[in-house]
Amino acid sequence: MNLERQDWKKLQISIIVLVAVVLTVTALIAAAQYFSTQQKQALQLQQNQLNAARQRFQSSGVEKETIIEYLPQYQHLIDNGFVGEERRIEWVEDLRKQHKNHKLFGIKYSIKQQEKYTPEFTANLGNFVLYRSVMQLSLDMLHEGDLLKLTESLSDNHGASFILRDCEITRINPGGAISRQLIANLHADCEIDWLTLREPTPIQEAPQ
Repeated sequence: MNLERQDWKKLQISIIVLVAVVLTVTALIAAAQYFSTQQKQALQLQQNQLNAARQRFQSSGVEKETIIEYLPQYQHLIDNGFVGEERRIEWVEDLRKQHKNHKLFGIKYSIKQQEKYTPEFTANLGNFVLYRSVMQLSLDMLHEGDLLKLTESLSDNHGASFILRDCEITRINPGGAISRQLIANLHADCEIDWLTLREPTPIQEAPQ
């Protein structure tokens, strides 16, 4: 069957229309698939955000219960100076007070600059940071009990906020002669670690 030129023109128009329709349908299918993918991603993102919000809500409930349970003990540590900024002025004043109360021999002391401290024993501090201020202590004693009196009285006022880490005791009265006058028989050079626990620094969000 031979087609006339007029028939080819008519057929050409139909072919062009068909190609246009196919292209349009293809474009619509691609757009629908893209839209569907975008919707799925948006839905997944919302689901992830919802799960994260649920976890934060559950975590906040646990944290709230923990805070309520341990708040009195935590406040006690703050009041005693174990949590927060170091209180070296209070340490020195208390040392002088206890030294005077127990009528001890002369005493000398100095405190080094505060530094971060990692104890040898295992300590679960969470996000808190442990610091120490090393106090060098030098005093004469009648006997070893003078040092025990001093450290025990300091401990009664400050709980466990210091550790008597190192102490060297030497005899300064070798003869140990009995005298009516009280004289020092021993000398102690000690180092005390005054411990301070600091709260974690809050993370500041970057400006939008």
